[in-house]
Amino acid sequence: MQQWRCFRISNLGHQINEDIRDKEIRLIGTDGQQLGIMSVRAAMEIAIEKNLDLVKISPNANPPVCKIMDYGKFRFEQAKRDKEAKKNQRIVEVKEVRMSPGIDINDFNVKLKMAQKFLTEGDRVKVAVRFRGREMAHTNIGEQLLLRFAEQCKEVAAVDKNPKLDGRHMTMFLSPKAAKPQ
Repeated sequence: MQQWRCFRISNLGHQINEDIRDKEIRLIGTDGQQLGIMSVRAAMEIAIEKNLDLVKISPNANPPVCKIMDYGKFRFEQAKRDKEAKKNQRIVEVKEVRMSPGIDINDFNVKLKMAQKFLTEGDRVKVAVRFRGREMAHTNIGEQLLLRFAEQCKEVAAVDKNPKLDGRHMTMFLSPKAAKPQ
């Protein structure tokens, strides 16, 4: 019998070579052309002849689909694609801006500019108003403050969640209208 080229590769859910226990499979060649339905033993002989691996790519099909390929090279290219995709994705963070109901106009403008900066960078913003002591009796002031904040940010943001009172905090979420081009 010929020397088998397989070495143990920890696989990602693919059955390869001797792990395939089905009676019949649909075989796809190295060039992507269908070679037909045949027994696993016949497919293994073709793979050994070409010095490649037999990999089950679609186990739920009837009969299961297997392909002749270099599994090590396939795994390497798949890892490269995954790494490239991970590099290109951007994780959206939630930044928080806190205020009190008695905030002065200049402080409000500073908080507003910070929130607009966060939004233009592509992050979501949580705007919170904290009520202390007797301020809880006037939650409508905090709601008006948040609505005014949203009105000022409307060219760069859309309101995700309207102002909602949760304990001593009233919160509102803003999300950017257009993502920042990279």
